Amino acid sequence: MALKPGQGKNAAPTEPLKRAIGSAMRAIAGDPELEVTFATDRPSLAGHRVRLPEPPRRLTEADVAITRGLADSMALRLAAHDPGVHRDLCPEGQKARAIFEAVEQARCEALGARAMSGVSSNLEAMLEDRYFRGNYQEVREQEDAPLEDALALLVREKLTGKAPPPSAAALVDLWRDFVEDKAGEDFERLEETLGSQRDFAKAVRHLLTSLDMGDELGGEPEGDDESEGEDTEQTESQTRGENDESDQSREAEAQEQEQSGEEQDAGESETEASVAEDTMDDESAEDARDSGEARRQELPYTNLPPVSDYRVFTTRFDEVARPEDLCDTAELDRLRGYLDKQLVNLQGAVARLANRLQRRLMAQQNRGWDFDLEEGLLDTARLTRVVTDPMQPLAFKMERDANFRDTVVTLLLDNSGSMRGRPITVAAACADILARTLERCGVKVEILGFTTKAWKGGQSREAWLAAGKPPAPGRLNDLRHIIYKAADAPWRRARRNLGLMMREGLLKENIDGEALDWAHKRLLARPENRKILMMISDGAPVDDSTLSVNSGNYLERHLRFVIEEIETRSPVELIAIGIGHDVTRYYQRAVTIVDAEELAGAMTEQLASLFEEQAVRARGARRAGRR
Repeated sequence: MALKPGQGKNAAPTEPLKRAIGSAMRAIAGDPELEVTFATDRPSLAGHRVRLPEPPRRLTEADVAITRGLADSMALRLAAHDPGVHRDLCPEGQKARAIFEAVEQARCEALGARAMSGVSSNLEAMLEDRYFRGNYQEVREQEDAPLEDALALLVREKLTGKAPPPSAAALVDLWRDFVEDKAGEDFERLEETLGSQRDFAKAVRHLLTSLDMGDELGGEPEGDDESEGEDTEQTESQTRGENDESDQSREAEAQEQEQSGEEQDAGESETEASVAEDTMDDESAEDARDSGEARRQELPYTNLPPVSDYRVFTTRFDEVARPEDLCDTAELDRLRGYLDKQLVNLQGAVARLANRLQRRLMAQQNRGWDFDLEEGLLDTARLTRVVTDPMQPLAFKMERDANFRDTVVTLLLDNSGSMRGRPITVAAACADILARTLERCGVKVEILGFTTKAWKGGQSREAWLAAGKPPAPGRLNDLRHIIYKAADAPWRRARRNLGLMMREGLLKENIDGEALDWAHKRLLARPENRKILMMISDGAPVDDSTLSVNSGNYLERHLRFVIEEIETRSPVELIAIGIGHDVTRYYQRAVTIVDAEELAGAMTEQLASLFEEQAVRARGARRAGRR
């Protein structure tokens, strides 16, 4: 019996789950032609195409439930949602439209949850994961709690009897009293109209009016009355047309009544052309309306890139500096000498690991040959063919280059105050020796650092105080990003720059999200095909000035946003190493070490594994090409 694709013994362990999810989605949506794909991109739903996130290779029960819940949510949207009705009744205001979209999705999911207990369990797992990843359990104020999410969960609670997910309980509690006081009676009507999208949408519009958003509705559609009005207008139009035709015929009879067949044909052609133009205008208007709807915010699934609520009060005092800008050459030499003294005991161990990394890379660098080519270097080993079989064409060969040579690696080092002492010394040593090692192997390396210019806000906070303390100012400190070694600079020229990390007073606070975004943008501008970004940090982002005037998870939420953007939308490969801090809850590819002494081993192992994975993929591609 022939095996289907993905059913061989070499098939990925997630293939059975993918097939089951695809079949279940087509059954729930009632669409046998539904195309279901899995990718690392964000989930999307467009027409008959669905894209779901790629399941992890080591599946857990939670992973399966979350993926199935996301699939069930999209399938129920396809089964129970009419885009035309939605378009006719959707409010015009942005805030009201977001609530309208979220509550409509809650209606679709409630229909499935009430009918199928398994779907209900999957949806619960999916919602819990979504709100946990959004860090909603840390929300303490209404301005940080989206009303549309809270209202959707309250509607879900009313329609299914299911309490909000634990991660979203705080979010719902912040808005529950407000919503119930304003629009508590409207929830009864929502339950009564659950089966009819049009009636449910009208009930949601009434609920929005109760929440003081009536001015965002954009006018109440007439529904059936409107269609009756259109029929009446059509009848009147036809009557007027008939009268006009009668008048025209009488005038034509009163005249000479001479008209050639060619003129009649021309008249008919003009009429057909005008009808065609009217039809095209109608289609263009419909297309224009559809394209406008596509640009409208689609919740909870959208193809548009997400937007962060992170903001900066002022960038006037930020700086991107080089070590020579912060201290003179003599001091840099002194600091580098101090660093070398600190590394007497550590340097041997780090150097051994670096040499091991170099051997692994050089093993990949050993040249290989591609044979039996139509052009290249003459393969002398096959010259005997000329004698044994003169009709055989000459064979050529070509030498292969190492795949990892066209690569750039950025080491982004946390220069915060908590790294003071042994951690920053070890980080500087590892960056120094790894840069030298990778440079020998033909891999370019960039070393960056990030901190702030001052404690407690600096000039940015003073500007905020002078402006009268406007609320929610966003990031409120002066950034200092440091370029220790540019990717194109040779190691020998940048060697003393790393001594700057030993300077007293340099290490202050850390705003990881903006530093990661800065390093990522520098990498994207590089010409190399492969780009690797390694973050080395010992804690979550902390800036007392910013956190004192914003929510407690403000910087952490932005860091998660930047990480997700890089991991899902960027060609840059991101790795993180946490020193005494669990970074695996932020990054997909991460390792946590307990002691700074383990940093060298972690860095070399992570880099080596990345290069070896690429080598395996390259060999597989060459074998596939030969087949």
